[in-house]
Amino acid sequence: MNAPHHPEPKDRPARLTVGVVGAGRVGPALAASLQLAGHRPVAVSAVSDASVRRAGALLPDVPVVEPAEVLRNAELVLLTVPDDALPGLVEGLAETGAVRPGQLLVHTSGRYGTAVLEPALRAGALPLALHPAMTFTGTAVDVQRLAGCSFGVTAPEELRLAAEALVIEMGGEPEWIEEAARPLYHAALALGANHLVTLVAQAMELLRTAGVSAPDRMLGPLLGAALDNALRSGDAALTGPVARGDAGTVAAHVEELRRHAPQAVAGYLAMARTTADRALAHGLLKPELAEDLLGVLSDGGR
Repeated sequence: MNAPHHPEPKDRPARLTVGVVGAGRVGPALAASLQLAGHRPVAVSAVSDASVRRAGALLPDVPVVEPAEVLRNAELVLLTVPDDALPGLVEGLAETGAVRPGQLLVHTSGRYGTAVLEPALRAGALPLALHPAMTFTGTAVDVQRLAGCSFGVTAPEELRLAAEALVIEMGGEPEWIEEAARPLYHAALALGANHLVTLVAQAMELLRTAGVSAPDRMLGPLLGAALDNALRSGDAALTGPVARGDAGTVAAHVEELRRHAPQAVAGYLAMARTTADRALAHGLLKPELAEDLLGVLSDGGR
C-alpha cells in the first residue's frame, strides 16, 4: 500500500472561514471535517426543517443565514445543492455580486467539473470541484466515513495542490478527474453504488417472499464476499448459473420472477445478458453453452 500523501506546508490551505450553501446530507459533514482540520465554519444556509436540524446537529452554534450572507462571511464556500440546481445557483450568486475575488468556491457535484463555476470565476472566485465518492446519511457517522474516502478532484492546474490538500485535510484521498471525464466518472459511481442499493433491496424482498425471516443476515456474508472478490479480481470473480451457462436454471428463475415479482424480470434479464456477455468475453462462459443461454434471455424465458 502506498504511504499517504501529505501536502507540503506551502501547499496547505491557510486556516479558512467556511460557509455552506445547501445543508443537505453532504455539506454539513464536509464542513464538520474541515472544522476538525482547524478551519472555522461561520455560516450555513438551509431551507427545510430537516436541513436546519441537520445543520444544528453537525455544525452547532453556526448561524443559519441566506446564501448571499454565507458568501459575505466565508473565505471557503461549499456549494452542496442538487446537480440540477447548481448552474442556476452559481449564476444567481454571481449576478447579485455575492461572489468575492479570491474566494474559494467549492462544489461537490460528481457530474460537473469547474466549468459550471464559470460565472463565479468571472467574478474573481477560485473554482474547485471536490466530489466525495461516498453515500451520506446526514449524521455524524458521515464525518467518520470520510477517512480514506476517495474524492474526484477537478480544478485549474494552479489550484490543484490546494484542492488536493483540502481533501487530505478532510481525511480523504484525492483522485484527479479531467473536466471532460466528469460525466463518465459520475455515471460509473452511480452504476456501482446506486444500482447496488436497488439490487440488494430487491433481493431482500424476494427472499422474504420465499420465506426467509432474516434476508439481511443471509445476504450480508454472501454480498460482502462477492464485493470483495469483484474488487480484487474483476470479471474473474463471476459465478452462478449465467457464468456457467446453465440455461435451464436461468429459465426457471425467470419463470418464478414472472409469477411472484414481475417487476423484477426486466432488471434480471438485463443484468443476466450483461453478465453473459462479460463471461463470454473473458472465457468463463463456454461458447457451446452460450447459445442456449442467450436464447432463454432473448425470449425472456418463455
